[in-house]
Amino acid sequence: RYQRRVHGKYLLMRILKCYFCSSPIYPGHGITFVRNDCKEFHFCRSKCHKLFKGKKNPRKIRWTKASRVMRGKELVGDAVNEFERRRDVPVRYSRTLVMKTIQAMKRIEEIRQRRVRRLWVKRMMAVKQQKTKALEKELEKHPNLVTNETLKRIALENREKEEEKKKEKAKQSSGLMEVEEV
Repeated sequence: RYQRRVHGKYLLMRILKCYFCSSPIYPGHGITFVRNDCKEFHFCRSKCHKLFKGKKNPRKIRWTKASRVMRGKELVGDAVNEFERRRDVPVRYSRTLVMKTIQAMKRIEEIRQRRVRRLWVKRMMAVKQQKTKALEKELEKHPNLVTNETLKRIALENREKEEEKKKEKAKQSSGLMEVEEV
């Protein structure tokens, strides 16, 4: 939050979130659109405003937070995110409360960073497994690319097993067809 001094008094300035992409909007920045039913939409830049007016779905636009959450690239549903919610409950100032709050904020940020890192590692493991499967398929198709003789022999054996399985499936499906005709 920002503070601004006006006529000897400090006013709290709120950091808003963009309705379209969920990025922060600092005081003095962004666009506010007010619909006929008095609902306010805050946008961080004209790009988001234009996409909103064009009735684009933020979940289908890859750079938005909604899209990243939908594709599993962002941490969602985590208890740490509950602390970031907006609360309009006034609390009496206390120095010890402020100190504890600041310490808690640092601790929460550490926890968030660890969880984000864990999510990233989990995602990268899945990507690594997909790449290894793709490489194995490529080697099965083209065993002559392998220079090591033992690996080449294994790839050829796997290829032969796959071909035998395909032949058995073809026989079973043709056998079923004959039974249906009778």
